[in-house]
Amino acid sequence: MPRTRLLSLVGRVVQILLVTLVCLLAAPVTSAAQTSSVLVTRVDGTITPVVADHIEDGLGIAERERHVALLVEMDTPGGLLQSTREIVKDVFASDVPVIVYVAPSGARAASAGAYITLSAHIAAMAPGSHIGAGTPVTGQGEEASDKVINDAVAFAVSIAEQRGRNTDFARDMVRDGTAVSDQEAVRTDVADLLAPSRDALLTEVDGRRVTVGPADTEREVVLQTAGARVVEHDLGFFGELRQLLASPELAFLFLSIGTLAVIYELVSPGMGFAGITGAIMLVLGFVALGVLPFNVGGLLLLALAAALFVAEVLTPGVGIFAVGGTVSLVFAGVLLFRGELGVDPAVLWPTAVVVGGGSILAGRLAWRARRAPTTTGHEGLLGREALVRRVDDGTGQVLLEGAWWTVLGRKSPVTEGQHIRVVDRDGLRLIVESVEPPEDRHTQQEDGS
Repeated sequence: MPRTRLLSLVGRVVQILLVTLVCLLAAPVTSAAQTSSVLVTRVDGTITPVVADHIEDGLGIAERERHVALLVEMDTPGGLLQSTREIVKDVFASDVPVIVYVAPSGARAASAGAYITLSAHIAAMAPGSHIGAGTPVTGQGEEASDKVINDAVAFAVSIAEQRGRNTDFARDMVRDGTAVSDQEAVRTDVADLLAPSRDALLTEVDGRRVTVGPADTEREVVLQTAGARVVEHDLGFFGELRQLLASPELAFLFLSIGTLAVIYELVSPGMGFAGITGAIMLVLGFVALGVLPFNVGGLLLLALAAALFVAEVLTPGVGIFAVGGTVSLVFAGVLLFRGELGVDPAVLWPTAVVVGGGSILAGRLAWRARRAPTTTGHEGLLGREALVRRVDDGTGQVLLEGAWWTVLGRKSPVTEGQHIRVVDRDGLRLIVESVEPPEDRHTQQEDGS
């Protein structure tokens, strides 16, 4: 074989091997790009411990399942500062890029939502959305103390510095309640970009470099989100239920009204509706306490109020126990929850008055029931009249209240067909005396008239 032809053949083989090698090396990258996925969750409503746990779970899932990012679509009026701090700490420590998208149009990232948006690796906003108004307030809706505000300012500014965002805005949104529109947020380096839709956002951020992980192990990653598969991460039924119950007002109402319903059931047992309803409300109230941060002192005051209401029912008087229970219930509502949480006075006072008044009413009903003549059992049969249906060895059988009873004559044995009246009892047997039939008494009354 000529030397030139041999060299040409070798060259072609080398080219084929090189092309094959390049394809093999590129295949994993292409496959990864085609199969990359983004975990998406939605945060609507108040920021609570339920939301904090949900985002923490999402970050864990995103890391385990190797999603390229966690996308948090947000529309919130704010929430608990403590829960916000937990979310921010989780985002700062995350090895997975976090994208916060204030959407849809008209959505807001107010108060707690603004802190979370500032902490994200990528902060995006939909047209017509806004961000800001991060001044802390108390559980009664009043502005917090200077100490709390100064702490919140330092928190917001440190977040902005960490992410290279506008620190002046972070300071002003806490001190002055400043809020800005979507375009103003992008123009002043509060947010990174505008995006009309989720798909547009994932396409826009594709290829951006972000730094993830704690400060001592941080690393730079390149987002590969264009055309990524979207995996939803929802709260689920029980998560939604816990989020619904994460309200101081609901927790207080369930615990208070549930206690009153159980007291009514104990006072006048019936079909069990009040007891069942009360038990369910108490369970829901304790579930809410499991979600919200509460003080043991407030819980003890709540138990004291319940004990005083029960005492009012058992020993009704001038309402001293009920008044004490109402006062204890008010203090329980004031002290039950920690931090910025609190029961709205518009709910606290009417609930306390209704439960206190209800315990007084229950006490009066119980007192009347104890004084009323017995209408059930053997005592309830005293004075009842009946006809002796059968006689056997000096004892008779009568039908009263749908049941057969054995009767004995007080002065003489009973006879079949005799009309009798119940005057006493002996064990399970009724003591009776003979009376005239109703028709004879009616005839005598007519003759007498």
